[in-house]
Amino acid sequence: MSTVATIQATARPTAVSPKAGTREWIAVLAGMIGAFMAILNIQITNASLLDIEGGIGTGVDNGAWISTSYLIGEIIVIPLTAYFSAVFSFRRYMLVNTILFPLFSMACAFAHDLNSMIVLRGLQGFAGGVLIPMAFTMVLTKLPKAQQPTGLAIFALSVTFAPAIGPTIGGYLTENYGWQTIFFINTIPSAIMAIALAATLEKQPTQLKLLREGDWAGIVTMAIGLSALQTVLEEGNKDDWFSSPFILKLSIIAFVFLAAFIWIELTVEKPLVKLRLLKQRNFGIGVLVNVLVGVALFGTVYILPQYLGQVQRYNAEQIGNVLAWTGLPQLLLIPLVPIMMKRFDARYIGFVGISIFAVSCFMNVMLSADSAGDQFWIPNIVRAIGQALVLTPITAITTASIAPADAAAASGLTNMLRNLGGAVGTATLGTVLTKREQFHSNIIGQSVSAGREEVKARLDQLTGYFLSHGLSDQTKAAAQAAVALGKIVKRQALIIAFSDTFAVIGIVLALAAIALLFTQKSKAGGGAGAH
Repeated sequence: MSTVATIQATARPTAVSPKAGTREWIAVLAGMIGAFMAILNIQITNASLLDIEGGIGTGVDNGAWISTSYLIGEIIVIPLTAYFSAVFSFRRYMLVNTILFPLFSMACAFAHDLNSMIVLRGLQGFAGGVLIPMAFTMVLTKLPKAQQPTGLAIFALSVTFAPAIGPTIGGYLTENYGWQTIFFINTIPSAIMAIALAATLEKQPTQLKLLREGDWAGIVTMAIGLSALQTVLEEGNKDDWFSSPFILKLSIIAFVFLAAFIWIELTVEKPLVKLRLLKQRNFGIGVLVNVLVGVALFGTVYILPQYLGQVQRYNAEQIGNVLAWTGLPQLLLIPLVPIMMKRFDARYIGFVGISIFAVSCFMNVMLSADSAGDQFWIPNIVRAIGQALVLTPITAITTASIAPADAAAASGLTNMLRNLGGAVGTATLGTVLTKREQFHSNIIGQSVSAGREEVKARLDQLTGYFLSHGLSDQTKAAAQAAVALGKIVKRQALIIAFSDTFAVIGIVLALAAIALLFTQKSKAGGGAGAH
């Protein structure tokens, strides 16, 4: 039996009935717990980055690695999931990763430096990444077609609500119980999930002989290429990009291995990732939209906590409270989307959702020193409305023309590239933020010259302040005033740089909305759930 046939046999429902029974729904909901927790952990550290960075003794510039290393682990394992679930059996592979996920998570709490945190977060992502496509597969295999839209809505809720609420949960735990506690949050849900899956999933034999048929060249080239690419994106900004021999060598490695990966996947008989599916119009455009939405989805949940922490000096709990309003409205809105898709063209629902998401980002392009939590309330509500209308229609459009035999491959490719968009987007937006801060610091610095009367007056004012608050030496007070003015300039440059970064995210979403209109019309409510 071929690998593809075995995967199909593994995923095939054991019985066809008009309605799923209690056993099937328990399995599906348990799978959703895993998907929710896996996606939650991408962003749960974002509100707590400053605390974690202090705890493991690394700098602010390295903070993105704590989220990005987890994402890389997920990106690498997602396309491997269908294959390994056929080799080791769906039940065994799911249960093993359900157990490994909280174990690697708890290990992160004991990381003592950045390197150990990166490794452990990567392993956590490698285990958690399995849970996302497996939950999607259970919707398609455990539920009859009539009930699949309900399952897909629950899955959409996991994908969009989890990253939005993650920083809120992480911030509360960090501020009240310490940052280490956020890595223990997966323990009880994972235990419940493991018990439920063990009781409901059917036992199946392993197919170890399929290991000989694996696309190992594709697996190796993909893992090396993606890891090198992400390292370039993460470290390039600090090392002045290609002027660094290390970054130059890694860039060459990334290009060579990713080019080899693409060539292998397009030529081998049984590819790990079916890149040929991208030739189909709706799938190709849908995947592109997914990637761009991934940049914005993960990018906004990374940038906003950074702004609140670095500029407004919010603690982790305060950051989480601001971000909560991005997640909570989605609980009410996402269940309504399948109903809307029966009445309206999915393309237009997706277009409206992405456009609203973009508008929420453009609402943040006029930041000032007074822009704090209260000023983000309305943009976050708008963003929640937009995000709720995005994922389910895009999924339906993307998978509308995919044959049932290719459903697992299409799901893996879509989830991988959306998360890759998030990983690349987080690193790229960090670079944009740094470069724009440098640019605005230079511009503002040129205007703040000692020869200008306004600057002299401000320095005199600051000098007088320091003299009246404990300093008796005029020279030292003047030096302190110069330092204080420099900090004011730096803070203002940082605020404008954050504004520019939100504008970049808005432009990315505008491109995604336009691209979505080039897809072909599909049946209302169709998509993955139809297969």
